Amino acid sequence: MNSIPSDVARVADLIQQFKHRAAGAAPRPRGRLVFHGVDGLDVYNPTAPFESAGRHVIAGRVERRDSEQSQVRFFERGAQGWHLIPDAPTLALQDPFFTFIGATLVLGGVETFDIGGRLHWRTVFLRGPDIFNLSRFLVGPDGMKDIRLTQLADGRIGIFTRPQGAVGGRGTIGYIEADHLDAITPALISGATLLKGMFHPLDWGGANETKALPGGEVGVLAHVACFDNDEPSSARHYVACTFVFDPHLRRWRDFRIVACRSQFVAGPAKRSDLVDVVFSSGLVFDAEGRVTLYAGASDAEAHWLEIDDPYQARRP
Repeated sequence: MNSIPSDVARVADLIQQFKHRAAGAAPRPRGRLVFHGVDGLDVYNPTAPFESAGRHVIAGRVERRDSEQSQVRFFERGAQGWHLIPDAPTLALQDPFFTFIGATLVLGGVETFDIGGRLHWRTVFLRGPDIFNLSRFLVGPDGMKDIRLTQLADGRIGIFTRPQGAVGGRGTIGYIEADHLDAITPALISGATLLKGMFHPLDWGGANETKALPGGEVGVLAHVACFDNDEPSSARHYVACTFVFDPHLRRWRDFRIVACRSQFVAGPAKRSDLVDVVFSSGLVFDAEGRVTLYAGASDAEAHWLEIDDPYQARRP
């Protein structure tokens, strides 16, 4: 197990406190993302929308309700929702994410594979000028999801990781840096230093999206989760959270839950143990000061919810 002290607040308690506060607040604008061109399939755990090749696009995890065999497909905003881009690549991945390193689009996802009849996974990264011209350039360590890259103020690459097992327990966020994209290796990722004091050893979490903030800090959209009664065979509870990270001091602060499943539109779940699941995808900040959280809901749909700016004046 990791070295996180056992007196760290339990996620179940933090969720109940957040839900109590949210229950007394006015309902927030919210909605369900509608996808066209993939009839009969679920689209969930999307990226936030972004601009690529002159189009307003979003990538989503596409699969049957009764399957974990997924594809990442690209959609363009159009009339009454998001429409499949037929000539965009189809990627054999789960849970897509993106960032820009300079002018280069870096897109990643989780690749699953079988060893001796057991399911394994790893994070893979592709890069290129746009979604139509992507090439694979990096594979993370086997067994690690939630690896995220961010370009720092000095041009270096900040790397947020999430080891599990002997290092990381059920899932702890780590951090390390590289001089450039080609300097990132599985060994480097595995050597990240864990962020201490964020999660109790029986809870877990991971980074989902990073944003450069004024002064060189990084805003991190993440998720934090727990099991009912700490039993892996029981229901899972995932909420969206954020924190601010100082890469110079290697310290985090302002950890907060920003959304739970009951704040989104009601909808189906992939399984009964996934009803109370929000998978953080990304934040969009508009010119009027609104902040929209995009998220997967119950491993079956993609939703959006307006939230307060978690980074306040610290964002660009």
